[in-house]
Amino acid sequence: MSQVFFIDDEDDLRIANQQTLELADISVACFADAESALQRLETETPLVIITDIRLPGISGHELLVKLAENDPNLPIILITGHGDISLAVQAMHDGAYDFIEKPFASARLTDSVKRAIEKRMLTEENKTLKKALQAKDTLGPRIIGTTKAIVELREMISHIADTPADILLFGETGTGKELVARSLHEQSSRRMHNFVAINCGAVPESLIESELYGHEKGAFTGASDKRIGKFEHAQGGTLFLDEIESMPMQAQITLLRILQERKFERIGSNKEIALDIRIIAATKVDLKEAAAAGTFRQDLYYRLNVVTLELPPLRQRFEDIPSLFHHFLLVAAARYSKAAPALPAQDLQTLIAHDWPGNVRELRNAAERYILLGKLMGLTSANTPQPQIAQNLSEQVEAFEKILIEQALTSCNGSIKDTMHQLNLARKTLYDKMQKHQIDKQAFKG
Repeated sequence: MSQVFFIDDEDDLRIANQQTLELADISVACFADAESALQRLETETPLVIITDIRLPGISGHELLVKLAENDPNLPIILITGHGDISLAVQAMHDGAYDFIEKPFASARLTDSVKRAIEKRMLTEENKTLKKALQAKDTLGPRIIGTTKAIVELREMISHIADTPADILLFGETGTGKELVARSLHEQSSRRMHNFVAINCGAVPESLIESELYGHEKGAFTGASDKRIGKFEHAQGGTLFLDEIESMPMQAQITLLRILQERKFERIGSNKEIALDIRIIAATKVDLKEAAAAGTFRQDLYYRLNVVTLELPPLRQRFEDIPSLFHHFLLVAAARYSKAAPALPAQDLQTLIAHDWPGNVRELRNAAERYILLGKLMGLTSANTPQPQIAQNLSEQVEAFEKILIEQALTSCNGSIKDTMHQLNLARKTLYDKMQKHQIDKQAFKG
């Protein structure tokens, strides 16, 4: 992406100023008219726009007014002829960042552009910081990662967290389904009430309905006292049904009826209790296939499948491994009162090469062992193909560069200054690489 759009209908002026800016290490895209620049702006947003006032078609001043409506913080520098000074003064009142009168020295242009770029980047950093602060004010456990699948998952959670819709979570063992369920609960208006979790596969078939719905005293042999079930305990809050595929068939029939009617009875009671809860169910199998195989009720599947969130396995988000591992290192270090060591590049490559059948849970256990033993244990890649990071050497180098930058940002808690020192990079070089890899430093703030 170009840092600057330069708009002027004089070919020689465009070429000369493009060379001037590129010699100052500023990337430029040039246009002969405002219309072409506006078309490019539909897919790309520069840090600064430089435009001559007098252009064929839309003038530079008209362009300024048009752009200021959508993005008043976008710096626009106007180039003016001697007779355009009054127009330039008016443009400054309309929000122009600067105006430069022809003829001008190259140093005058580059100085103005650099100041404008710095202003724009500070503005964008402030906007990002405000969003991050708002996110920190939102209750809910952290879902760490910057890969597309995780970013989209967080966005989906924020969209549906405070809706009454029941949710179905689908993901392999260890992908963090309960973490997502808790995040949905704690970002909703139900967060002041209970979050109640039950693993359907861990409860004996003879006890599951009593566990879910409770029972009255004497309802069956051994029921010496009244018991409040998980549904009733979750009133006003959220009930998380993990491993829903393990629920016995008869219990599925009862659950379907209760989900439809939103009321239930304790075992041994004739009194109906109205339900005000949200159901979040989780599964590691394809329930549609399970329904076709006759091991899961099809009508219950469609009742649960209002909104489905898919949690990606760790092998499909290997770029998140450094930041996740660092996070788990810090947690384990605090738990065992030990210092969290820096991770050597060789160990990082071992983490990335492993296929992680246990997903995030396995990664967390590896981090705990690393704190306790000082080295990676039990991770091999002998029978595991390397992740398909890229097809050629340069792309693989770029992918690994991105991972190393993200690891440094994680260990430096998002501090650009500390990351510069750790990687021995100039600030501009680091920013350029972060922009190239689409890395947002706020994602690495603790």
